[in-house]
Amino acid sequence: MPDYAFRPVRRDDLPMLAEWLRQPRVAAFWQDPDHQLALVTEDLDNPAMRQLIALHGDRPVGYAQHYPAHHWPAPHFAHLPSDAIAIDVFAAPAGFGHGGAWLRALGDLLLGQATVLVIDPDPENLRAIRAYRKAGFAGAHVALDAEGHPVRIMTRLR
Repeated sequence: MPDYAFRPVRRDDLPMLAEWLRQPRVAAFWQDPDHQLALVTEDLDNPAMRQLIALHGDRPVGYAQHYPAHHWPAPHFAHLPSDAIAIDVFAAPAGFGHGGAWLRALGDLLLGQATVLVIDPDPENLRAIRAYRKAGFAGAHVALDAEGHPVRIMTRLR
């Protein structure tokens, strides 16, 4: 399995992330790329949010953000332990096909800080669900998120 590394997102990454968010495979589930980029930009200054670029060698293959699952109102995470970490991800164009591997590597790192990781894809995002399974996540329960959208709750345990 190839090795993956992670580095913090920098402000000079924002144009690259905007390009990634406009890719049809990403935009289908991270709708309104301009709004999503504004949220990513705003979160750069939020100490609860950790934003990372996943690297395969020196090539960026994805974006991840992780945060305490109970930091923001998220009724679909209410049943999780207090140390749970929530993760959101999207792929770079060069990262399609790498998602399961780099997310597994990130999960391996994060499970040193928490007993459970959670990710909540759109139930229709079968490509992402397959990648999350490869990364060690499991779960088929569908719930409504804080905005009333259905999400599939998938967890990975320590």
